[in-house]
Amino acid sequence: MQFSHVFSRRQFLTQAGLAAGALAAGPALAKDVPPLRISLAQWTINPELRSGKIDNLDFAKVAAKHGIFAVEYVNQFFMDKAKNAKYLGEMKKRAADHGVKSLLIMCDREGNIGDPDAAKRKQTVDNHRKWLDAAKFLGCHSIRVNAGSRGTWDEQVKLAADGLSQLTSIGAKMGLNVIVENHGGLSSNADWLEEVIKKVGHKRCGTLPDFGNFRIKAGESYDSYRGMKKLLPFAKGVSVKDRVWDDKGKSHPLDYNRMLKLVHASGFRGYCGIEVVGYANLTANRKKLQAAIDNI
Repeated sequence: MQFSHVFSRRQFLTQAGLAAGALAAGPALAKDVPPLRISLAQWTINPELRSGKIDNLDFAKVAAKHGIFAVEYVNQFFMDKAKNAKYLGEMKKRAADHGVKSLLIMCDREGNIGDPDAAKRKQTVDNHRKWLDAAKFLGCHSIRVNAGSRGTWDEQVKLAADGLSQLTSIGAKMGLNVIVENHGGLSSNADWLEEVIKKVGHKRCGTLPDFGNFRIKAGESYDSYRGMKKLLPFAKGVSVKDRVWDDKGKSHPLDYNRMLKLVHASGFRGYCGIEVVGYANLTANRKKLQAAIDNI
């Protein structure tokens, strides 16, 4: 299949080979590997996936068509396939066919990792085991979970840290990370989430900071730029939204250059996942992000 957007699969594989060679050769050549690269979060095309216009199995093809060669899956789009070896094998094959790297699985609807009920908290941990297995099979480095809980600030820190510690210990044995997104409620308060991650205190438990998910509740938000500074030291990836929040419950257009310079200055090196919903504007959004990366 020919890819007319940006560069071909052959070119990508050649560049990937050169990058791998640079890393193997040592620090002198490692500088040739881009410090920030672009990936595609599956939520970007969720309307097309829900309507059936695009099939989950074609996600890697869609990414490659738009010049993106790394993807972040969302479990909702293959919720009943986590243990289906044949289906996962087809996902893996299609990603490989298009030269696309699988990075992580975003996991939703599996319970609250910080549930006050110990049995329910353990059940949530157990519910995520199959996604760890799927992530390992697909070649991902992480699963993304939500830090849902109830209670006071301190109670939720303790509960969320407990559930995350249980799940992280399982993931670590598999060589996988368990990462938390600021995704509503207290998790969108960067001070709270930082405290949780520090309490877990495991190198395999980190964050997936999202530019646009710092809305805590109606009328309450955490400044996105300040929040990113807080969460980037623990980041295993970042999610790129085109709207950000201030400290007064109001959203604003993303300042791409400001945010990407902040990400780079933090020392983060890895993938920036586009998560701006809108298939028609995917190429335009990739170009905006690339321009900001190039401007660092």
